[in-house]
Amino acid sequence: MLSTETDILNAAEAWRRSGRGVALATVVETWGSAPRPVGSHLVVDEGGNFLGSVSGGCVEGAVITEALDAIADGRPRVIEFGVADETAWRVGLSCGGRIRVFVERID
Repeated sequence: MLSTETDILNAAEAWRRSGRGVALATVVETWGSAPRPVGSHLVVDEGGNFLGSVSGGCVEGAVITEALDAIADGRPRVIEFGVADETAWRVGLSCGGRIRVFVERID
């Protein structure tokens, strides 16, 4: 089990060196009751394998989908989930807070 953000970043680097398409999602802002702190990472490869967490599991599926899109099109994006956002309820972020996640392909 990966225990630190450094482990997750090292895994991202190893995946990239092995030729996999890789994206990194990073929590860049939180407000209220957020499940993971700023700086938390989730790394995703082109096959949908992932390590880490940006939300304690409640929005990981949506972030993984965005990461796969970033791998495919090369465009970074910022996605936001919050209790007032209908999308947040659909993907499960009902903790009462808000998170903003930056997703980028690692080249």
